[in-house]
Amino acid sequence: MLGILFVTFPFFALVLCGYLAARRGLLPQLAIPGLNTFVLYFALPCMLYRFGAGTPIAQLLDASLVAVYLVCALLMVAFTVMLTRKGRIAWNDASFGALVAAFPNTGFMGVPLLVALLGAQAAGPAIVTILVDLLVTSSLCIALSRLDSADIHGAEVAAQKALKGVALNPMPWAIVLGALSSGFGVALPGPVMQTVGLLADAASPVALFTIGAVLARSQMTSVAATPLRDYVPVALIKLVIHPVLVGLVGLGAIALGVPLERFALTVIVLVAALPSASNVALLAERFGADNGRIARIILLSTVLAFFSFSAAVALLT
Repeated sequence: MLGILFVTFPFFALVLCGYLAARRGLLPQLAIPGLNTFVLYFALPCMLYRFGAGTPIAQLLDASLVAVYLVCALLMVAFTVMLTRKGRIAWNDASFGALVAAFPNTGFMGVPLLVALLGAQAAGPAIVTILVDLLVTSSLCIALSRLDSADIHGAEVAAQKALKGVALNPMPWAIVLGALSSGFGVALPGPVMQTVGLLADAASPVALFTIGAVLARSQMTSVAATPLRDYVPVALIKLVIHPVLVGLVGLGAIALGVPLERFALTVIVLVAALPSASNVALLAERFGADNGRIARIILLSTVLAFFSFSAAVALLT
């Protein structure tokens, strides 16, 4: 367990550094969008391309893996919406609460952390989960968030925005290009690949630092206090129910004869045990949801995940 903590500590320490830098004013709030842009449009796509290009395409097209993770993502969204809609929370806030419950921080934190813990072969299953969350989970929750305006035009606009968001997100395109490079055996020219490598190497530290800064900014700009009952249960759902659900569904699928590898199942269970994706706070802000609530869920899940994720690794490896 101590050895696992030694591996996970630097990742969470970088998040803390970004958080403290923003809270103390060492990093101006106006600089945070620039860091986000660098990570989202330059560093992280290069890292995902490199992993995709180095992963056998059959692993990226594992239908069993996609099916198990997708079923769990849909169940998580349905359960969290049903639980939160019973209270005072409308569709917009309930939908983004469901998104933070079902969408792990796989791109910014999960891929580099799991590769450090389990080796490069962990990248393939983790990248599959990113595709599912970007293409399906995010689009579904954005569409559900528009149900507060019940007319048909609201639904159409929601669908258009969801599709536009997917089309403009560079991460799935980077994975697809990497998969095509792997499948056709095409390699980039040496100088170009070295440039990609430099940007890819910057992805993890800058992304983790940016996570902390985004969380601090969201907390500082929140004007209203959020009751504990509105965000603590969702953080616990993310860290406890999500990985347990993925594990149970995966084991059930294997028992039924589904060709799902045990190693791949271990990876996606650990993916589910990650804290909530920090980019959901940006989406919530864009679509007018309660960003203070979403930021608190992400922050709490990130803090608690240092212990819960380490415990999950100790149990599964």
